[in-house]
Amino acid sequence: MKTNTILQGDSLSKLKELPDKSINMCLTSPPYWALRDYGTAHWKGGDDKCNHSTEHTSPKSTLGGGKTTQNVASFYKDFCKRCGAKRIDKQLGLEKTFDEYINNLCDIFDEVKRVLRDDGSCWVNVGDTYYGSGSGTQYEPSIENSKEVYVAPYSSMKIKQRNKDAPYKAKSLCLIPQRFTIEMVNRGWILRNTIIWYKGNCMPSSVKDRFSVDFEYMFFFSKKKKYYFEQQFEPYSQETINDGRFNPGSSDNHIYNWKADGQDDNLSIKIQRGGFKQGSIEGRNKRAVWKINPKGFKEAHFAVYPEKLCETPIKAGCPKGGIVLDPFFGSGTTGVVALKQSKKFIGIELNPKYIEIANKRLKPHLEQTKLTNIIK
Repeated sequence: MKTNTILQGDSLSKLKELPDKSINMCLTSPPYWALRDYGTAHWKGGDDKCNHSTEHTSPKSTLGGGKTTQNVASFYKDFCKRCGAKRIDKQLGLEKTFDEYINNLCDIFDEVKRVLRDDGSCWVNVGDTYYGSGSGTQYEPSIENSKEVYVAPYSSMKIKQRNKDAPYKAKSLCLIPQRFTIEMVNRGWILRNTIIWYKGNCMPSSVKDRFSVDFEYMFFFSKKKKYYFEQQFEPYSQETINDGRFNPGSSDNHIYNWKADGQDDNLSIKIQRGGFKQGSIEGRNKRAVWKINPKGFKEAHFAVYPEKLCETPIKAGCPKGGIVLDPFFGSGTTGVVALKQSKKFIGIELNPKYIEIANKRLKPHLEQTKLTNIIK
């Protein structure tokens, strides 16, 4: 099986081409539901000269109190009313209901489960969406919004999402992450951790009737009860150092020096031999709230999660030389981190433009990997 490669196509189809139990771990961030159109559709039939959109005018208030008009382009989801062309799109996230989205997403992870080794694990970053009312925001979110802010569905997607008979109220969170994890567990996955990605410098929000959202979820699943996992440590905090369990007053103590989290000076830590079993010279067992600042990306890709978010899962879930799978490869962050850790990757990406971006990012790391192998 070829590794360090990107397969172009939709995730479900391309996963079916991979052999059973061939992957060590999966790390990915799928498109969030009803967030945006990633531009992977093509049109079948109709008039080739038609742009498959309709422009109309809508009132726009001016500072002088009068009214003017602005052109608004509305794109049809299923077919063009002008020429009858059918819109073909295999991207995830533009389903009319979140139930359909969850089902499609978990169908993909059924295939992920098949290709994972029995000792494999699966790590998924997924966010929520506010239920739309069919009014309000009628433009595509800007690049700055990306996945950093939970935004309500826009344009025709927002209108289609709203069902008069639905029990869900406008402005309510849809609970996508919770629905996803429940369905994954129902399909046989073991949910080991819910990790909170705390964004210290999250995007500012203009909302005034709720709190700004400054976190996302990372879910850690395993295929079996026993799986590969390399324990990860973090520096002891000052609060932990002051904990009485670290200074039980016994003469049978060993004193070690290291830097506590956020401290400039080395501190002496007393750990009683056998007295505090969680104590370790390497630090404490890593917690499930990770403070990682989002970082911008100059290329034209909307949703880039930071390399630092990928580092711990790949360290913990994939042995050296193992294979990391990302079925929503995007700009290639998962692959970059895998190569930096002397591991391999397989990516799947529907949009050819994003594959170009990913290959550009991966090229220097792949060349370094080849050079290292030659030297060895």
